[in-house]
Amino acid sequence: MSGRFRGAGVTRAAGRRPATATLEAWMRLRAIDGVGDQTVLALVHEWGVPDAVLSASTDELIQRGCSVRLAEAIRQGPDAAIRRTIDRELNAIRERQIEVLTVLDDAYPARLRMIPDPPPLLYATGRLTVQDELAVAVVGSRNATAKGRLMTEELAGHLAGAGFTVVSGLARGVDAAAHRGALAAGGRTIAVLGCGIDRTYPPEHERLRSEIDACGAVLSELPLGSAPHRAHFPRRNRIISGLALGVVVTEAAINSGSLITAQLAAEQGREVFAVPGFVKDDMSRGTNALLKEGATLIERAQDVIDALAPQFELPLRATAPGPPSDARSGDRLGNQEQLVYDALSYDPRTVDDLVEQTGLAVPAVMASLLFLELHQRVRQLPGQRYLKVS
Repeated sequence: MSGRFRGAGVTRAAGRRPATATLEAWMRLRAIDGVGDQTVLALVHEWGVPDAVLSASTDELIQRGCSVRLAEAIRQGPDAAIRRTIDRELNAIRERQIEVLTVLDDAYPARLRMIPDPPPLLYATGRLTVQDELAVAVVGSRNATAKGRLMTEELAGHLAGAGFTVVSGLARGVDAAAHRGALAAGGRTIAVLGCGIDRTYPPEHERLRSEIDACGAVLSELPLGSAPHRAHFPRRNRIISGLALGVVVTEAAINSGSLITAQLAAEQGREVFAVPGFVKDDMSRGTNALLKEGATLIERAQDVIDALAPQFELPLRATAPGPPSDARSGDRLGNQEQLVYDALSYDPRTVDDLVEQTGLAVPAVMASLLFLELHQRVRQLPGQRYLKVS
């Protein structure tokens, strides 16, 4: 392809999808050998709709900037086997009632369309809404610690309770905690997959994925049936950051894939936030590195809200979220429960630890822990270890 197409954006056509722009044409153009997403976007920018590209003559394609090889490949189109695959995919989309948004559609996320390489097609289950323009991505390590997951759930819950949509990648660890925190707060959340929309990865998150579908959306740029190959996830990360006003990294090792998301966010002009951690903790080295590179240090959701407030679109300023409220502010702890609660930490504590620190007998500590757990002030971990919930 000639240089005139490089870096070309794509202009959104008026209306949801022009009558001459068919989903089949998008899929056929994308399936042509040697045509990647950037080339698809450049061709559609030049021709208006993919149908016009596919129906153009070789000479017209060359005159518009295509190389001879690319022009001939477009005229030839995908082979019969690929066309049959496309037909099967179209049938599956109809049968499963999957929505497929093209970058020309009004319903395509506006913020995502503005990144340098938006996905030409976006497969979706659940439902996208205008509220999702106020989104924050929350990402981090798959091997998150208990305190990292708890911090993520609290942060995501407060953001969702304040009116933000929480975006993450459905992965183990921090991603799952972010989705669960948003759902627990009754808010919206979006999961972006590194596989086809008809698959769930990791498979143990099938139930979580169903809950997200009911209270948000699940998205993928990949054709149906695509396996969760390692190469898909770095590409997926640009969508996570592209959907959001900013990206929060709550816990990450120095080689965590979430740092790729943070880098992409910075390149896209998004805010990057990081939760600080102990300097000797491997799961904090990535977030601490981000802070040294200029990320904004945060300790609570309000820090994120305050930093993002100037970016709210004017039509949404009237509904910009305020500080999250503490639903437990009316709880009253007795002296014994308060003593145990104060002895708890965001690092796991055992009953023996609490007995030693409070001077209370084991039955009194156990009774206090039960009370605190019922009032959502403590979380029990395997092995009778306990974490403070603020």
